[in-house]
Amino acid sequence: MEWFFQYVIFLAETVTVVLAILFVVIFIMAQRKKSAPQGNLEIKDLTLEYQDIKETMQMGVMTEAELKQFNKTQKKLKKHEKKLAKQNQKKAAEKQHDANSDGQAATGSKPTCYVLAFNGSVDAHEVEDLRQEVSAVLAVINPLDKVILKLESPGGVVHGYGLAASQLMRFRKRDIHLTAIVDKVAASGGYMMACTANEIIAAPFAIVGSIGVVAQIPNFHRLLKKNEIDVELQTAGQYKRTLTMFGENTAEGRQKFQQELEETHLLFKEFVAENRPNLNIDEVATGEHWFAIQAKEKGLVDEIGTSDDVILSQIEQYKIIEVKFHRRKKLSDRLAKNVVSGVEKLLFRNSRTGS
Repeated sequence: MEWFFQYVIFLAETVTVVLAILFVVIFIMAQRKKSAPQGNLEIKDLTLEYQDIKETMQMGVMTEAELKQFNKTQKKLKKHEKKLAKQNQKKAAEKQHDANSDGQAATGSKPTCYVLAFNGSVDAHEVEDLRQEVSAVLAVINPLDKVILKLESPGGVVHGYGLAASQLMRFRKRDIHLTAIVDKVAASGGYMMACTANEIIAAPFAIVGSIGVVAQIPNFHRLLKKNEIDVELQTAGQYKRTLTMFGENTAEGRQKFQQELEETHLLFKEFVAENRPNLNIDEVATGEHWFAIQAKEKGLVDEIGTSDDVILSQIEQYKIIEVKFHRRKKLSDRLAKNVVSGVEKLLFRNSRTGS
């Protein structure tokens, strides 16, 4: 039996060492998680990106002789730009105290057009990233700079989109020109965000409007009553609960709930009317939505166009900088996304096979 006791002791020592190592690893990971940033800010120069695309297309249709001359010209141009940038850098260092006197750098360089993108979901959780992006831009923006927001959202929860609109109002309070561009949809809460801009531009068949409020609550009271199941709901305050999912709803509760919807709708209308005073708010705040070509006639949209055309039109006058905050995703979120993606691919493959 001696060998058995020795084995037990050896096993216990091994388990103790493994547990100690695991404890140290978990502790280190926890500390890293605490100190790790929420995400990172990505800054991309779209001016250079568009110029590279343009040059690639130009070179693709040139003859060999034209290409040789083009490369020669570009080489001289880049050399000159490098020399000029060096001179400007030197001037900027000497006259740093005058750098912000007219809202531009002392080098006389182009003002900047910052491009943000918001693709909103029902719960508007993307507002946390928007908050970071707006704060980052406001930290460096000059009076002659401007902001473009590429906006896509069918709307969602009132408090979430109310906060998103408030984030964009920070530009208006600083007198920064904001352009909202809608390629597909900006309805309900999405339009609430759009109307904070100095101008709204939308693609011809983009959907805008839906200035209304909706709420839908299922009620299982009759089903529970049929199966002799009671649900006890205790509240303090007459209207702490108006409509419920499991209790028996009353006419008084329905009336109060409707009143709350009407009050929310009134706030929505007042917000839109304040930011777009030329609108006939009673005409457009019916909860209806329109295509942009129709919405322009009603004053919901200022111009018809796509985000690509608008951004390209700014390249000559502005340096185009895209700002995007990438939030660090949890391991569980990444795994869930991969699972959903895998299921979608499987279903798509099966549907194609079936056809």
